[in-house]
Amino acid sequence: TISVPLTEVVEPVDYEEYVSSHPPGAEPGPLRQLLEFPSDDLELLLQEREFAHHTQTHTPHYNEPCPSSRPHFCLWQDDSKRHSVSLDDTPRGSWASSIFDLKNSTPDALLPSVLERTAAEDMDRRNAENRQQGRHADLLGLYPAPDEDEAVERCAIPEVPKEHSGQRIMVKCLSLKFEIEIEPIFGTLALYDVREKKKISEDFHFDLNSDQMKSLLRPHSPHVAISTLARSAIFSITYPSPDIFLVIKLEKVLQQGDIGECCEPYMVMKESDSTKHKEKLEKLRAQAEQMCTRLGRFRMPFAWTAIHLLNIVSSVGGLDRSDSDSDTERKGTWNERKKKGFERMSVGEDMCNFTNFRPATLTVTNFFKQEGDRLSDEDLYKFLADMRRPSSVLRRLRPVTAQLKIDISPAPEAPHYCLSPELLHVKPYPDPRVRPTKEVLEFPARYVYTPHTTYRNLLYVYPQSVNFSSRQGSVRNIAVKVQFMAGEDPSQAMPVIFGKSSCAEFYKEAYTQVIYHNKSPEFYEEVKMKIPANLTDNHHLLFTFYHISCQTKQNTPLETPVGYTWIPLMQHGRLRTGSFSLPVSVDKPPPSYSVLTPDVQLPGMKWVDNHKGVFNVEVKAASSVHTQDPHLDKFFTLVYVLEEYSFPYRLKDVIITEANVEAELKASMAALKGALLDTCVRFLHQLMSKLILLIVHPPVIAGQIVNLGRAAFEAMALLVNQIHKNLEGNQDHHGRNNLLSSYIHYCFHLPTTEPVSPPYATLSRATARPTSLLLSRSKSISNSNPDLASTPATPDEEVQRIIGSKGIDRSHSWVNSAYAPGGSRAVLRRNPNSSCELKQVPVKPYTLMSLPTLLHEELALQWVVSSSTVREASLQQAWFFFQLMVKSMSHHLFLSSRLDMPRRQRFPDRFVDDIAALVCAISADIASRYHKDVELVERLNSSLAFFLNDLLSLLDRGFVFNLVRSYYKQVHINKLHTAQNPNSLTALRMDFIRIVCSHEHYVTLNLPCATLSPPASPSPSTSSTTSQSSAFSCHVQDQGVVSMFELSVPFRQQHFLSGLLLAELSLILEPDGEGVFFLHKKAISALHSLLCSHDADPRYTDPQVRSHIAQLYLPLIPIVMETLGQLYDFTDPSPQRVRHASVLVDDNDPDNGTISQSVAMAIAGSPHPHSKANHFTLPSAGRQCSTLSAECSRTLLVCFLWVLKNADAGLLERWISDLSVPQINRLLDLLHLCLSCFEYKGKKALQRINSLTFKKSQDMKARLEEAILGTIGARQEMVRRCRGTTERSPYGGQENVRWRKNVTHWRQNADRVDKTKAEVEQESVVDGNLATEAALIALDTLEVIVKTVVMSELKESVLVGVLRVLLHSMAGNQSALFLQHCFSTQRALVYKFPEMLFEEDTELCADLCLRLLRHCSSSVSSIRSHASSSLYLLMRQNFEIGNNFARVKMQVTMSLSSLVGTSMKFNEEHLRRSLKTILTYAEDDLELRDSPFPEQVQDLVFNLHMILTDTVKMKEHQQDPEMLIDLMYRIAKGYQNSPDLRLTWLQNMAGKHSERGNHAEAAHCLVHSAALVAEYLSMLEDCRYLPIGCVSFQSISSNVLEESAVSDDILSPEEEGICSGKYFSESGLVGLLEQAAASFNMAAMYEAINEVYKILCPIHEANRDFKKLASVHGKLQDAFNKVYNQRMFGTYFRVGLYGCRFGDLDEQEFVYKEPSITKLAEISHRLEEFYSERFGDDVVVIIKDSNPVDKNKLDPNKAYLQITYVEPFFDTYELKERITYFDKNYNLRTFMYCTPFTLDGRAHGDLHEQYKRKTILTTSHAFPYIKTRINVIHKEEIVLMPMEVAIEDMQKKTQELAFATHQDPADPKMLQMVLQGCVGTTVNQGPLEVAQVFLSEIPEDPKLFRHHNKLRLCFKDFSKRCEDALRKNKSLIGPDQKEYHRELERNYTKLREALFPLINRKIPQLYRPLPLPTTPTQR
Repeated sequence: TISVPLTEVVEPVDYEEYVSSHPPGAEPGPLRQLLEFPSDDLELLLQEREFAHHTQTHTPHYNEPCPSSRPHFCLWQDDSKRHSVSLDDTPRGSWASSIFDLKNSTPDALLPSVLERTAAEDMDRRNAENRQQGRHADLLGLYPAPDEDEAVERCAIPEVPKEHSGQRIMVKCLSLKFEIEIEPIFGTLALYDVREKKKISEDFHFDLNSDQMKSLLRPHSPHVAISTLARSAIFSITYPSPDIFLVIKLEKVLQQGDIGECCEPYMVMKESDSTKHKEKLEKLRAQAEQMCTRLGRFRMPFAWTAIHLLNIVSSVGGLDRSDSDSDTERKGTWNERKKKGFERMSVGEDMCNFTNFRPATLTVTNFFKQEGDRLSDEDLYKFLADMRRPSSVLRRLRPVTAQLKIDISPAPEAPHYCLSPELLHVKPYPDPRVRPTKEVLEFPARYVYTPHTTYRNLLYVYPQSVNFSSRQGSVRNIAVKVQFMAGEDPSQAMPVIFGKSSCAEFYKEAYTQVIYHNKSPEFYEEVKMKIPANLTDNHHLLFTFYHISCQTKQNTPLETPVGYTWIPLMQHGRLRTGSFSLPVSVDKPPPSYSVLTPDVQLPGMKWVDNHKGVFNVEVKAASSVHTQDPHLDKFFTLVYVLEEYSFPYRLKDVIITEANVEAELKASMAALKGALLDTCVRFLHQLMSKLILLIVHPPVIAGQIVNLGRAAFEAMALLVNQIHKNLEGNQDHHGRNNLLSSYIHYCFHLPTTEPVSPPYATLSRATARPTSLLLSRSKSISNSNPDLASTPATPDEEVQRIIGSKGIDRSHSWVNSAYAPGGSRAVLRRNPNSSCELKQVPVKPYTLMSLPTLLHEELALQWVVSSSTVREASLQQAWFFFQLMVKSMSHHLFLSSRLDMPRRQRFPDRFVDDIAALVCAISADIASRYHKDVELVERLNSSLAFFLNDLLSLLDRGFVFNLVRSYYKQVHINKLHTAQNPNSLTALRMDFIRIVCSHEHYVTLNLPCATLSPPASPSPSTSSTTSQSSAFSCHVQDQGVVSMFELSVPFRQQHFLSGLLLAELSLILEPDGEGVFFLHKKAISALHSLLCSHDADPRYTDPQVRSHIAQLYLPLIPIVMETLGQLYDFTDPSPQRVRHASVLVDDNDPDNGTISQSVAMAIAGSPHPHSKANHFTLPSAGRQCSTLSAECSRTLLVCFLWVLKNADAGLLERWISDLSVPQINRLLDLLHLCLSCFEYKGKKALQRINSLTFKKSQDMKARLEEAILGTIGARQEMVRRCRGTTERSPYGGQENVRWRKNVTHWRQNADRVDKTKAEVEQESVVDGNLATEAALIALDTLEVIVKTVVMSELKESVLVGVLRVLLHSMAGNQSALFLQHCFSTQRALVYKFPEMLFEEDTELCADLCLRLLRHCSSSVSSIRSHASSSLYLLMRQNFEIGNNFARVKMQVTMSLSSLVGTSMKFNEEHLRRSLKTILTYAEDDLELRDSPFPEQVQDLVFNLHMILTDTVKMKEHQQDPEMLIDLMYRIAKGYQNSPDLRLTWLQNMAGKHSERGNHAEAAHCLVHSAALVAEYLSMLEDCRYLPIGCVSFQSISSNVLEESAVSDDILSPEEEGICSGKYFSESGLVGLLEQAAASFNMAAMYEAINEVYKILCPIHEANRDFKKLASVHGKLQDAFNKVYNQRMFGTYFRVGLYGCRFGDLDEQEFVYKEPSITKLAEISHRLEEFYSERFGDDVVVIIKDSNPVDKNKLDPNKAYLQITYVEPFFDTYELKERITYFDKNYNLRTFMYCTPFTLDGRAHGDLHEQYKRKTILTTSHAFPYIKTRINVIHKEEIVLMPMEVAIEDMQKKTQELAFATHQDPADPKMLQMVLQGCVGTTVNQGPLEVAQVFLSEIPEDPKLFRHHNKLRLCFKDFSKRCEDALRKNKSLIGPDQKEYHRELERNYTKLREALFPLINRKIPQLYRPLPLPTTPTQR
């Protein structure tokens, strides 16, 4: 084959040709499914529409990812709770007792057949069978689900179009009580928004009167409908704001007297004072009864009040605000969510969440009485605004007292017994006789963008005011009667007005309230009507004005008509709404008045006030029939005219004829963009259907076909674009507007010539088969999910019916009925069972229309030929047209029954060419514009990908592959060289291929069973492959094995899509690639999500099928092997390190921490930590590769494991057998890394790191990079952020998302850091299962490798690698399940290749022993059983090979010591049982019973038991660091004659020290270790450049000599098994010294580093290792530079312990070394606390002084501590040597402390009686040593007399002065402080006093003469220093301190004068004059 570079795309197989020429050979079954698309791949679902909002949510069940039994993890952290049996009473020597203990303990269960000998093959077979039991089929189900943000292929199913509802609250009116009950009172509730000054809901009327009161009105409403008895209402609030009030208005029956008079009784009377008011009440009741009888029809305003909703929501407190957005919240409609996106909210509004607050019951007690002249809404808004002020005017008014009880709560999801605003029953409605709840229609404060989906046609009439002041006569109590008239005859009043409360359902008239004696009243009445769908020009509203007479006079009628006016409702086919100011006619209007408006001056009519507008009224419509928008109305009317062919047609000012209809129609389409967006959206479905209709059925006008395709396409493109632009918040993450996508998904269908009976056609994949990707791409409609099942009808047919059957007057505009699925819809709503008679409609439509063109063909054509703005608009929203085409194609195939045709014949070539041209053009756009219009290109790219994905189900698949290839050619090659930003192109390609690969039949598309055969002909055409027998013969010719694992040309041709994906991955991971972090993440995540989908797919559960799928990904194995060097290094606990695939790693990198990561490992002889796992890799030029983050590496590795798990083992074996050794070693390295990566971390770790916090930071990094590189528009980023995740349902509405088992945790934690206990529990189970499965896969692979190696010659080096990986797997936290298999494999390995362990490298054996011993102390008995049997077999094998047991014996002993020394969590009880088990094996082993072997085993076991007993003691002192180190020190001393073990313990000590931060001590342990090694090396060979034993180390520490192997006879190093550890070698020595230097560096003892390197350099020099020498000198340079830094070394304390409680420490004195700047209080607190905890609070006593302790005076039951601060002490001669700060703090053996005393026993006294005792202590070793406390071995005391004390004090003062004076730079503050202390006058015990006490007279005792003189000279010096200091101070001060300085000078002068006589008095005896020479002097 010609090789094609990865950057180019190979020519794909001709899919259709291939499939037809290779009939599937497999039997029907799971494999067969892989090979072919199912026949029912495409299905058209007609989905029944649900009526009434009936929803319920469906939660998929997640399977617990728990295997049948939960694996045990032997995590060390759990054992620490069990306390050990204390053996500390048995002294180390008492062998007998401990052996006795051991012999009587019980062993663990023995493993059957361990001692039998079996053939290796049988053993392998049995192990392999066991390993396969109880495995997890889907590895990825255990791994965190792919990141949602990356899931570009996820496409949520759009929401079913449904009516809008905001946040819903339920208000229940419970009771209304007044102080007196005399008449019925009626109530109304409504919501008002003060800020918007708008009433935001219709009125809800309620009646809480008692039956007695109701009976007063019985005559007026004999029939009461149950719907009017509602007492609870559901209000919807779309735009919650803090300004919403619930306003309650009360009315009563009209009576004589104004409102004030009528309220009076309610304000003054109380029922309780009945005696007083009895008569009055009776009178009032009688009056009320009379009024009810006469005026019961009329009402008057009474009182009102308002409730501020915010107070309810906030004061009662939300349930828990924080989680209002969490997943528990009722998912609001998208409106509710979208407004978060594009409604700018004020701060207050975030608080207003009406969906989630605690229900409250309120009692409203104060009502305000209504004022007749302030009833309008304007006044109400003023009152409400005033109510919020603290000094409200309303508060000063006298209230009407009453008690209204109401309940306010969030509305339930699906309330029972609920009526819609049209009074239809809303499901569920179990019983029609129950008192209903009403849904109150909302009038949203701002636009709500939701298409109409239900029929609504309501009219609201608001009479506002009337002015009859100019009208003569008795016109005072005015009532307005409102009627809806179908004609002019009074009988034509229609019963469409809704009743209020406790009355009939519908009325023919309604009356406003009456205001007593007011000629120009204002009203607040709302009249609600249900108007018919088909209005004519005769329908009108009629208003009649009456005067109501309240008094009962003779012959006065009750009501007198005083005026008339009306509003015609239809004009030019449009509904009239808005505000009207109407003239009122005095007389009844004349005939046929209704066609005209009252504004027209009719002859002979008399008008009130000269035909002025005296009556103000507002009419509002809530209608899905009337658009109320001129542009839309015009367009719909014209379409109607065309359909009906009703020319000529009068349209306002134009007459439409055949001649001008085309132009008019085109103009009206163009004008659509002027329509209000809100209205366009509400009528979106109809608008779209009409535009599509015009494209598909071009009308025939005057016999000519008029092609409107282009105009319609433009109108559609612009409309779609406008909706997108303006409704940004309402998009999914692909930027698709939800309204439009739900239109295509549910409402669009091809206009057919017969009406489609059920309303909606939706396109779906056959639901029986779940889409393979959980990414259910908007096609799977679940039958079980009712959410997806309610969709709006296309009303065309119903319209047709109305038009056809009723023969309505022509002038009636078609538009009105278009949306009026008239009566039938209403019936349907109430009774979903009634049959809809749509079927028998006489079909009249489209009679004059041409033959249909096909929508998709027309769209493709129009798009290809479109230009400029239209093309831009269509590109912006390409997805819409693509989806429209796809759905149209599918419908077409379905309706024309072409689904069974071969794919090549389904569509005409012309159309296919158009598609190719379109794809080509769009790819070119992407390639040329990606750096300019980032966001557009991103959208375009994914739309194109989805389109091709869809085409794969419809078109010739080979053709689609070629389209993919042409896309790649455009977006790849030609641009790459010129690209400014190739990364973003790569990102686009990644998204593209990811979406294409998300196809449901992705696997089938890849021909998973095709044989990889290079085509016979040279050209890569695939027709020649037909010569192969059967494509599905699943055998692979051997020559092909290699090409199956490579991205070879045949691989990429046949597995076209997976080839593309892997090629992208491989290119992105290329180490020299620009592989930016976010691209790594993209590529790896694409692969991961694909594999996840295979795992989750029920079609692919069969293992054989899985292995075929894995074949599509085999090249991943070599790809990951290539990237080994870039992967995150999980083996290394230090922060992010990348694994360099090079052996050149500097073994002795000083930054690796003191001791390589685990001392235990080092001792046990595992290799150096950082070169681990790289033993055999080829050295690469250690360059830094572009590295992958931990998260990416982990995901890549899990994919790698998936392929290994599912691939065919035979194939793997054949492939591995062809690999070279370095390649196999790379594979082993990878497995090693996988084990570290997936190791179980335990619950604590899970609680600590939230699975996502870590991810977040990484994500942010990726986002940043994306933004910087410009692959994502910043705006898009904003959109993404504001949409959050609420918008898209996380799983694309799929139920069969089986693999998202643990998804509940992985996702929601995004914002919560603390998890519930159950979550952590669940997560740890999942994590544990993942760890086990990953380890088992690695184990399987190791077995495969071993198998191939056995066949070949290469085994040695590879086997060592295998064993290393195996050992590594034992080292981690593993489950019991895994360990059992692991031990079986290990036993088989040792059995097959014993020489590898016992003859080669010592380290492996040591390592193995350590691992086995560690598991022998496991708390899980099954692990112990396996580990002990492995250990026993190891010994046996060793014995059998060489009959010498020494080696294993030594290794095991060392391992135990190291285990015991480092692991504090290990449990000796368990280990003891394992030892017993080993003994039992030895006793039961019949074959070896007579050899010396059992004896040797017993010997070893007893020895181990001894060490154990020692360590038990160590455990006791776990909390006492000093004691612990002492013990370890003692144990190490015990091993003086066993160098390996002594070394082990020194290492253990070093580890302990560095854990506690005692780096100096750790360094010394390492120096001692190195000295020990040097000692033995020099015994072995005399090597010039090596140190000669310990002596060479003396310069580092004088303590080292104790390492000299004093008696050579103890041990000779040649003996087998001695000094066999890896440290007893030159490189071991070098390693120890390097570590020592690193520790000294951490301890800041830089000078010591130099000494260490003095020993190291000769070794490097001898080895000519200049690289190392360079590094050493570099480190030395650093060290010497740091010497001048400020350093602090330790602080020392003497601690004496007294009392028998301390055991062998009683009366011991130690010097403790504490960290620098430790205060005495700190150490005494620490020790006191520690010992109190141990002995009890009241036992420990701290001795407060430093005097010698008298043992006899102490209480024997108490423990005494004496703690004193001590300072290093040097003799004068020593000080000459110790010059620097370091010298004075290193190699310290003597310390001193001082105790003041007086002769009479007090501590302090006057100057002349103050003595001082200096105590000098000498320790047994010099500090720093290998421990932090050292015994005091010698003590001497010096007593100073008072005068000597004074001399010391004065010397100290003088020194201070000198220091302050000569300090550089000068420090004036310090200087002044010292001066003040020296010359200040008031200083008692100051210098002057000292001089006066001691110098005023010459002492009598001649012994004191010298002291006296010395003191005198001190003062002389002192005086001079003071003078210097003053001089210096003068030069430093500023002018502000001059006075202060003068004061100091004055004081000094005084001091000097006072001292003068004292200083100059010499003691004559000391100055005897010498005899003068007697030479005469000449004058």
